[in-house]
Amino acid sequence: MDHRTCSLLLQITEPDEDPQSDPDTGQPAQSRLPNEEEPREEEKAENDANETSAQSAKTKKKKKKRKGKKNTDGQLDGAVEGDDELRDIDSLLERIENTNGLVHQIQNSSGSADARPLLYVEHRNLNPETELKKIFGSRAVMGDQRARQRQRLHHRSTWLTSPKNTWPKFSKTGITMSLLETKRGVQYFTFEHQRDYQQVQFKFLDAVESMDPNNIVLLLQMNPYHVDSLLQLSDVCRLQEDQEMARDLIERALYSLECAFHPVFSLTSGTCRLDYCRPENRGFFLALFKHVMFLEKRGCLRTALEFCKLIFSLDPENDPLCMQLLIDYLALRAREYSFLIRMFDEWEAHRNLSLLPNFAFSAPLALLQSSQQEDVSEQEQVTSYERASRLIQQALLMFPGVLIPLLDACGVQPDSAVASHPFFGVVTQISQPTALSQLTTLYVGRCHSLWKDPSVMSWLEQNVREVLRLVDSNDPVVKERELRRKTLYQSAPRNIHRHVILSEIKGANAALPLDISSQPVLSFDPVPPLNSVVSYTRPERTHRPSNEGTLSLFFRSLLPNFNLQGEAAAEGEDGAVRDLNRGVNRLMAAMRDMLANIQFQEPPREDNPDEEGDEEWD
Repeated sequence: MDHRTCSLLLQITEPDEDPQSDPDTGQPAQSRLPNEEEPREEEKAENDANETSAQSAKTKKKKKKRKGKKNTDGQLDGAVEGDDELRDIDSLLERIENTNGLVHQIQNSSGSADARPLLYVEHRNLNPETELKKIFGSRAVMGDQRARQRQRLHHRSTWLTSPKNTWPKFSKTGITMSLLETKRGVQYFTFEHQRDYQQVQFKFLDAVESMDPNNIVLLLQMNPYHVDSLLQLSDVCRLQEDQEMARDLIERALYSLECAFHPVFSLTSGTCRLDYCRPENRGFFLALFKHVMFLEKRGCLRTALEFCKLIFSLDPENDPLCMQLLIDYLALRAREYSFLIRMFDEWEAHRNLSLLPNFAFSAPLALLQSSQQEDVSEQEQVTSYERASRLIQQALLMFPGVLIPLLDACGVQPDSAVASHPFFGVVTQISQPTALSQLTTLYVGRCHSLWKDPSVMSWLEQNVREVLRLVDSNDPVVKERELRRKTLYQSAPRNIHRHVILSEIKGANAALPLDISSQPVLSFDPVPPLNSVVSYTRPERTHRPSNEGTLSLFFRSLLPNFNLQGEAAAEGEDGAVRDLNRGVNRLMAAMRDMLANIQFQEPPREDNPDEEGDEEWD
């Protein structure tokens, strides 16, 4: 292969500094194919000299551009003749595309939706404004954003979020991304923290241990794009009902991480992986998950589903945030019934999705809703309806503890035959394993609104009666499902616990095991993996504030040399400091005794306390 052919391959495989943005329009730029080269500078100058009018100049420029393409294509071979060299180039290009994970993106971008990979992500669906324009119209959504875009000078255009003029000016944060390895066409990346960023990370951990959000605010003022600080402060704002600021901080974290992407890292190919066991990667997963939650609250359900697919594609084998418990809900809310049905059909064989209560109930619901679509043929309607009925009966046999809580959440009172039957009664709900109770509570709390439609309730009632008939007839499938239910759900993995904590579904946290609920939950790293891959460690400090109570932290803020009682004294510690610590420890013990002996006296009660209440109802 000659020198020009090698230079062509380098030109194709090495992208520009910012391949995703157009500096003139602020919009994502279309990627250029290899044969779409610009005319040479000499040809451009010659065209400009011969142009006499605006209209003729535009026509000549287009013709000259086409001619330039032909010339450049003709010059690829140079002195090499024949088609063998072209075949070698095509084979090399195909090999490079397969290695970089780009072949799926190029082939599937022009194909039909069914031919694309299941977790294929479209760039245009990552922008919530695209969905809002479909709902409210372009004029209502855009407003005066075009004028603001012209003023945006220091922000680059990104896919995950749109930079805002109110954000601080972006500069290098100290986060980079590197390519670890490539296996079977799948690329494994990781974020890396440079030395300066590591120092900021240590300061952030000190700010978290101080339990004062103001310290995180001060840290962000000096480092406005520190990811973990943005995640932590976002939760603080959300708890204070400042949803707008909480969402803005999450978007800023996504922007910071996207600016650190590796040149060949692709959001849409589905072949790029990040290992959650590396702490540097967790901020990206968590920021995406929290962004999905905000999108769902805003009503951007199609966009939320696309981000959910993106999170899933980063590590589909391990699924560290257990997106399998959320993706069915977003697909139903976005009315993407065909996607949910396809996912259930393709993944049931190797992932056993029917063993998850959410998929066991959501898949037949998607089939039912699909059978009611106007563009579906009558034969397909009948087929989908019958299959939906079979699947919902299997779900009720496998998870009978879902029915009564689901009806209660929907405000539906079951008839006496169902409520009093032991198969669906309280005994079944109490006797089911704790892990299954957690999954049931999570599904009911999240998806009960999808079942409130009267037609859906009528269909559910018919199938409940059919299930009761099977139970009363002692069908062997009932015993078989009961045995599987008691065997499979003894304990839940950590990714489910992590998902429950992040979702904040009311009642689901109550089913967390003691070893999880008793540990402090950090917003920037909830339930970290037990096999974390640590690339750098925090420097050892003389005094550790671990296992300290509020009173201990109070004294430590006043006396930096304060040690807990029983803590080993540092080498070379002065006797005066030890005496001071012992004195403070005695003071703390006295204060504990005083606080323990405090008795609160009840306020005096009137002679007839019910008299006032009766007057109010009268």
